Amino acid sequence: MPAALVLFSAGQDSAACLGWALNRFERVETIGFAYGQRHAVELSQRPIVLSAMRGLKPEWASRLGQDTMTDMAGFGALAQSALTGAGDISAEKRGLPASFVPGRNLAFLTYAAAHAWLRDIPVLVGGMCETDYSGYPDCRRETLDAMERALAMGLDYPLRLETPLMRLSKAQTWAMAKEEGGAALVEIIRTQTHTCYEGVREALHAWGYGCGGCPACQLRRAGWEAFSP
Repeated sequence: MPAALVLFSAGQDSAACLGWALNRFERVETIGFAYGQRHAVELSQRPIVLSAMRGLKPEWASRLGQDTMTDMAGFGALAQSALTGAGDISAEKRGLPASFVPGRNLAFLTYAAAHAWLRDIPVLVGGMCETDYSGYPDCRRETLDAMERALAMGLDYPLRLETPLMRLSKAQTWAMAKEEGGAALVEIIRTQTHTCYEGVREALHAWGYGCGGCPACQLRRAGWEAFSP
């Protein structure tokens, strides 16, 4: 297929999706978002992970093109949550995790779709997952199907949204990474990506860097242990 734009945060899920896209599209670009996240360390890992993935396969190096960073600090300030400010990351609000940033994925997709339209890219790739996730309603495929239709209609452009992880557990995400890029991609994801909501990168655990206690770390650790490479 000709081209895809990957929503890339430098986390485990987006890195696995990037490997998936690089095996399927002739041209792959990436887009990231600075929205005031408390784990902004993920932004500094983006060029590191991209460089490492270019080095995995010659065809990946030739296919992986432009990376774009987008300033969404204003959105993050408006859509406040424990992920964009102070507060207990493990608490709940209105029956949802306190880390839920209202409308975040919808805003990401709107920004990415506008950029894809300008770059003549017909496919967006996102790491949203409803099988093994933190309970965010904007990760559900039903939500994303509605968003896909709205964007295609609003842009008058046949835009498609691919979500390779939608039905996968975290263990299966690790397995998919191995299938797409071998043990080398698994090691890049383990040691170079960042998922921890607290932004902790002081200690490297078997499953990667993180505080070990936040919901993101708990999911990642449990997936790694079930994967058992």
